[in-house]
Amino acid sequence: MKYDTIIFDLDGTLLNTLDDLKDSLNYALTKHGHKPRTSEEVKSFVGNGVKMLMRRALPIHSTEEEVEKCLATFTSHYKTNMQNKTGPYDGIMELLQYLDKNNYKLAIVSNKFDSAVKELAKHYFDDLISVAIGESPDVKRKPAPDSILTAIRLLGSDKNKSLYVGDSETDVQTAKNAGIPCVGVTWGFRTRETLKNEGADYLIDEPKELLSLI
Repeated sequence: MKYDTIIFDLDGTLLNTLDDLKDSLNYALTKHGHKPRTSEEVKSFVGNGVKMLMRRALPIHSTEEEVEKCLATFTSHYKTNMQNKTGPYDGIMELLQYLDKNNYKLAIVSNKFDSAVKELAKHYFDDLISVAIGESPDVKRKPAPDSILTAIRLLGSDKNKSLYVGDSETDVQTAKNAGIPCVGVTWGFRTRETLKNEGADYLIDEPKELLSLI
């Protein structure tokens, strides 16, 4: 077994969260007098945490006070609407069930706020993934390697046996900073070209292709 520890990003990798993120973002934007954003715009904004999502969605000269005000509205709305349209990508549940059955150690690390990461992980992957880490004051946001290294420690594993799977340039950078290989998935929020240019070690177009790498 080349790798026995697989660490996954969440949004755009395991779960298609785009529509729920867009709905909550646009709820906050319109409530505070700003124009709503399209799915393609929201897709390009995600990946660096909810505060950066809000900064990118608001007009460029928005004050920090306006960012915080809209962010509070977004977070409150998203907490009770994060499972309306969200679901695993095709093939993800079969992949995770296979990995679990064959005793791989599995974790999720995400720049989404920690309570949402834990809730979504429990709802969709409760029996399959034991460690789920989101953004919090205790763990630096990706691309800092802290979340990956924390997950590896909690799983009782080591870097030499670990692989990271994600859909964005932030994920590739995080894996590099942690010193482990990165598998870029092309079904998420970024293009194959973006992942290739960022230096992903592997690229896969379907979840089952991961099995040939491990």
